[in-house]
Amino acid sequence: MSDTANHVPAAGPAAPSLARRLKRDYFRSPSQALVSVLGLGLFLWIIWTVANWAIFSAVFDGDASPEECRAASGACWTVIAQRWRIILFGLYPFEEQWRSALACVTVVAMVVLSCLPSFWTGKRLAAVWLVGTSLFYVLMKGGILGLPLIGEERWGGLALTLFIFVATCLIGFPLSIVLALLRRSELPIISKGIGLFIDAVRSLPLLSILFAFAVVVPFMLPQWLQAGKLYRVICGAALFFAAYQAEIIRGGMQGVATGQTEAAKSLGLGYWHRIGRIILPQAMRNALPATINQFVISFKETSLVIVVGFFEILASGNAAYGTGDWTFAYREVYAFIALIYFVFVFSLSRYGAYLERRMAVGEL
Repeated sequence: MSDTANHVPAAGPAAPSLARRLKRDYFRSPSQALVSVLGLGLFLWIIWTVANWAIFSAVFDGDASPEECRAASGACWTVIAQRWRIILFGLYPFEEQWRSALACVTVVAMVVLSCLPSFWTGKRLAAVWLVGTSLFYVLMKGGILGLPLIGEERWGGLALTLFIFVATCLIGFPLSIVLALLRRSELPIISKGIGLFIDAVRSLPLLSILFAFAVVVPFMLPQWLQAGKLYRVICGAALFFAAYQAEIIRGGMQGVATGQTEAAKSLGLGYWHRIGRIILPQAMRNALPATINQFVISFKETSLVIVVGFFEILASGNAAYGTGDWTFAYREVYAFIALIYFVFVFSLSRYGAYLERRMAVGEL
């Protein structure tokens, strides 16, 4: 008999059955069984209550009257059928809302293309974002190609939420890399000064920064340097994003072994080659989970722009049920908006998990 046959590993023990695992994990003792049964009962009660309200006792007729909805014990989805335009498009003119819808599709397509590995080159990503952002702005703003001019004060709903999120990340992410590099500068004046700046921004609530950029900054700048309020608010949100993301990237850079930098120096590589080809790729890989979390938080924080007078999707939802005969249907409106947020945030989360698997984060 050959040596190979003599070294065949022995088969391990058979996996326990489902019944044995349930008994081992949830019914090992009488007290554990009681807690498991009570927890299961509470979970089923919550599921039934929500399903009964949202499906079995709900009103789905798009032409039902408010009185018919009040008479029902479940949800009134009629309000969504009749007010979805206000929720999604806000104050945008009714006859031009197709432009806002097309702009939303443009942003989603731009983000999806950016997530595909085949587009992960500088030129392709730059082309996608340049064309996508230009198309979005032309569609929303108009004033050319026969499209009526629509001012930013009339933008609203989902399109405004997506625009603020994309613009914040588009400005804030490169800025965060610059801040992280300056924070690690070998010159104490620069590193300590940038550290003080980052700490100062992070010590302020985002609301105060939005107020400052929307209201205070115009008094500090000359007329020719003042942009519209929407763009000033985006700059404030991008600065806040960059301050947090810079610390995330700096943490990722600290996780890179110092020996790699020394080896690159010994090979004669310049600073930008060391940073761009050795340090930053590994730092981004180390910082990926925290970076995805920062993007998720930034998407949800777009709802704060309501305090400076913008009609993002949450404010549009308030308007959808706050007027007319639908004031009682606020739960349905908030459930619909929560579903939209869930779709976007869950998509971001799943894409982050895909990137972690692709880059094998945490396996080294």
